[in-house]
Amino acid sequence: MDVCLNGKFVPQDQATISVDDAGFQHAVGLFETMGAYHGKVFRLDAHLARLQNSAVQLGLAKELDLPALADAVHRTLAHNKLQRARLRLTVTPGPLSMLRRGQPVTAPEPTVLIVPSEPTAYDPDYFTKGITALIASPAVSPMDPMAGHKTLAYWARLRALRQAASVGAGEAIWLNITNHLASGSVSNLFIVKDQQLLTPFARGEEVEGALPAPVLPGVVRGALLQIASEQKIPVHRRMLTVNDLLEADELFLTNSSWLVLPVTQVEKKTIASGQVGTITTLLRTQLLSLIERETAPAPDPATTPATEPGKP
Repeated sequence: MDVCLNGKFVPQDQATISVDDAGFQHAVGLFETMGAYHGKVFRLDAHLARLQNSAVQLGLAKELDLPALADAVHRTLAHNKLQRARLRLTVTPGPLSMLRRGQPVTAPEPTVLIVPSEPTAYDPDYFTKGITALIASPAVSPMDPMAGHKTLAYWARLRALRQAASVGAGEAIWLNITNHLASGSVSNLFIVKDQQLLTPFARGEEVEGALPAPVLPGVVRGALLQIASEQKIPVHRRMLTVNDLLEADELFLTNSSWLVLPVTQVEKKTIASGQVGTITTLLRTQLLSLIERETAPAPDPATTPATEPGKP
C-alpha cells in the first residue's frame, strides 16, 4: 500500500523524512489511529478535532488545516482502494530543532504522514470470553501537560503492553499518582456496576477547580457514552479505585481498533462470574450498528425498488 506523505503518495518502503525531523529527534508530534468502514473513517471529524485541540494546547501549531487533513485521509483510502482499514495519521513540526538557540524564528514545515494498513485481526474469543488485564506499575500524573494527549512519546505505554502480553494478558491498566484508575495502555476504561456505567474523568471533563485529568478523551469512548445515553444506561464520570475495578459486575476497554473489548479477569481476580456481561454485549452490538449507520453508503435510488407509502 502507498502512504500519504505531505500530500503525496509514496510506496511505504520508499517514504522518508529528514533526520532532523522533531518527531524522530525528540518524539515531538501527535497521532491518531482511526478505523475505516465502507471506505469511510468512523467519526473522522472527532479525531481531527482532538488532534487540533492537542496541537494548540501543546504548542505544536496555532492551528491545523483540518479540511486538508480530512481530504488527505479520504484520498488515502481511495488511492489504495480500501473499504476496511486501519489508518494512522501522524503530525510533527517537521525538521525543526527544539534545542538550537539563536536561530531566526520561522514557521515550521510540518510532516504529515498517513499510513493505511489492514485492520488488526483479533481472536474472536477476545469478544466472547474476554481477556485478562494487568495493573501496570507506571502512574500517570495530572501535573504532566502531555498526559491525556496522543503524543509520539508512547514507549512507556507500549512497554507495559508488551509486559502484559508476555504473561498472556491483553492490556495493562494504568493508575494515576493518587492510585485512582486512569486507562489502559492504549484504551479507555469502563466499569459496569449495578446496571450503571462508570468511567474515569477524561481530559476536558474535570469538575471546576480540579486538576487536569490525565486520560485521553477517546473517540470510541465518546460514541459509547452517546449510546449509553440512548439506551437509558446511567453514566457516571468519577474517580475510581482498584477496588471498584475488582468488584465490578462487568469491565471493558475501548479504542478505535478493538472497539469494545471485555475484560473478565484482572491478574488473578475473576471479574464477577467470569463471563462477558449483558451490558458490554449490548454496547458492542449497538456500537457496531452505529458505525454501520454512519459509514455505510446511502442506497442508490436508481437501483432501489420503489415502495408504496406505508408499505415496507
